[in-house]
Amino acid sequence: MKSLIPGVLRDEPQFAHLFIGQSLSVLGDRVSFVAVPFAVLSVSGSASDVGLVTAAGLLPTLLFTLAGGVWADRFQRHRIMLVSDVVRCAVQGLIAILLLAGVAEVPHLVALMIVFGTADAFFMPAATGLMPLVVGADRLREANALRGFVQSSGLVVGPALAGGLVALAGPGTALALDALTFAASAATLARLRPRSMTPGTVQSSSRGTFLGELRAGWEQVRSRTWVWSGMGAMAVYHVVVLPSVFVLGPVLADGEWGGAASWSVVTVGFGIGSIVGDVCAYRLKVKRPMTLAAAALAVSSCQAVVIGSGAGLVWITVLEGVTGVAVSLFFVTWETALQTHVPEAALSRVSSYDYLLSAGLMPVGLALAGPASDSFGVRPTLYAMTVIGVPAALALLLVPAVRRLPATSGTDTGTGGSGHYPSEVSLP
Repeated sequence: MKSLIPGVLRDEPQFAHLFIGQSLSVLGDRVSFVAVPFAVLSVSGSASDVGLVTAAGLLPTLLFTLAGGVWADRFQRHRIMLVSDVVRCAVQGLIAILLLAGVAEVPHLVALMIVFGTADAFFMPAATGLMPLVVGADRLREANALRGFVQSSGLVVGPALAGGLVALAGPGTALALDALTFAASAATLARLRPRSMTPGTVQSSSRGTFLGELRAGWEQVRSRTWVWSGMGAMAVYHVVVLPSVFVLGPVLADGEWGGAASWSVVTVGFGIGSIVGDVCAYRLKVKRPMTLAAAALAVSSCQAVVIGSGAGLVWITVLEGVTGVAVSLFFVTWETALQTHVPEAALSRVSSYDYLLSAGLMPVGLALAGPASDSFGVRPTLYAMTVIGVPAALALLLVPAVRRLPATSGTDTGTGGSGHYPSEVSLP
C-alpha cells in the first residue's frame, strides 16, 4: 500500500497536509464551475448575465491581486489563505440560501461574487508562494503535478456531481456543497506549519513601503524575458480563449445540447484529459520546460474552436480531452518554472503580476463574449477566439529566453532577461 502513495506525499508531511485540504476544496470549486452559470441562467436566462456574474467574480483580481502578492511576501501565506477560505465559504453559503429560497436575482449574485473574487485575489498569490515552503525544491514539479492531478480529477467528479445536483436539486444545493468544502480547507490550513521563508536579496520581510515592495516584485518580472512574455501569452489565453468555456460553452449547451448534463459531459472529458496531462507532467523530465509549455498553450487555445465546431457531443468531449492534456502540461510547467527560478521572497509578488495579467483581465473578455455572440453569432465568435489565441501562444517559441530556460535554477540569477543559459545545464 505504501508504494501506491506518491513519494512527495510520503517525504513531505506538510505538503501532504496541504494536499488533503486543497483536494477537498477543489471538489467544491469544480462543482461551482458548472453550478454558477446555470444559477444565473435559472434566474435570467441571458448569456450576457452569465458573463456579467462571472466577470464580477474576477474583476477584483484587477484591484487586489497586487496587494495580495505584497501581503503574501510580508506575512504568513497560509494564514492569508485561511482567511480567504472563510470569506469564500460565507459567500457561497449565502448564495446557496438565496437560490434555495427562490429570492436570488442577478444583482445579488454580482455583488456576492465581487466579495468572493476579492478573497480569491488574496488567496492565489499566497498559494503559489506557499509551495516552496512546504516541499523541497527537488520535488516541486512532482508536487505541482500531483496538485494538478487532484484539480483535474475534480473536473471529472465535480461536474458529474454538479450536473446531478443541478438537475435534481438546483444550483443552490450544489453551491452549498462548495461552501462546505471551503470550510474543510480552512480547517486544514489552520493546522499547517510551513517552514519560515528564506531571506533573500529581494526586498520582502523588511517591510518597506507598499509601492517599493511592488516595484521590487515588478523588477523580478521585467528582468526575465521568459516571465513577461509568458505572462503576455497567458493574458491572451485568459481574455480571448477562456470566455468560450465560462460563457459561450454553457450557453451553447443550454440552447443546443440539452443543458447542464451535456455540458458536464464535456467538462468531464476535459478533466480526464487534464488527468492524463498531470500524469505526464509528473513523469516527464525535459531540459527546456518552457518550450514544452509554449507548444501546450497553443493546443490549449483550440478549446474555443472545438466547442463551436458543430461536431457531435462525443467528438467535442474527446477533443476537449486533448486540450485538457495540454492545459495541465502548460500550467504545471509554468508554475514549477516560477517556483524554481524566482527568488522565494518575491515569488508571491511575481505570481500576483501573473494573475493580474491573466485572470485579472478575464472580466474584459467575459463581458465582451456575450455581446459579441449576440452580434456575430456564437460560433463565429468561438472561431475568432481560436484565430487570435493560437498564434499568440506560438509566438512564445520565437523568444530565445523561453526556448533556453533550463529546468534547474542555478543559472537564472534574476538580473538579466536575455535568456542565454549554459547549454550544459541538465536535469537533476
